[in-house]
Amino acid sequence: MAEGGLSARQSRTADRRTGVPGLTSIQVMLAVVLAFGMVLTLNFSGRIKLDRDLGRIHTRFAAEIDALLEEQLDLIEELSYVKSDAYVEYWARDEGKMIRDGEVLILPMGSGLPRTTARSRVPLVEFQTTAPEPTNWELWWALFFDSVPPKLN
Repeated sequence: MAEGGLSARQSRTADRRTGVPGLTSIQVMLAVVLAFGMVLTLNFSGRIKLDRDLGRIHTRFAAEIDALLEEQLDLIEELSYVKSDAYVEYWARDEGKMIRDGEVLILPMGSGLPRTTARSRVPLVEFQTTAPEPTNWELWWALFFDSVPPKLN
């Protein structure tokens, strides 16, 4: 044993002299188990957070689906009404201006008198609502000197 290095007794005394105690197999196994437990804990907490996020998304989409189903039912009901004879008759009389035999269609018309406006005509004055656009030399002046260009009046 003395050929390749120190004997077991000499290595233990060397460890005692340097102040570094050797790790036992129990300590190594405990460190491995703690590291593995920490990885599992982090993984599990990540999965819990993901499940909460998915739950919120599911709730939001379920509410949206319910609203869309309600809208679909309203549209189906409206479609069935539009296809019915009652709607056709309503449209024919109201918008189509159609009448049945023996009925008279009355359309209200204006009195034929010229309309008088209650308000008097006010002459419109043009005014500018936006800032005037600067000329090219004013833009270049502002870019080169970083100041407002002088007034040339």
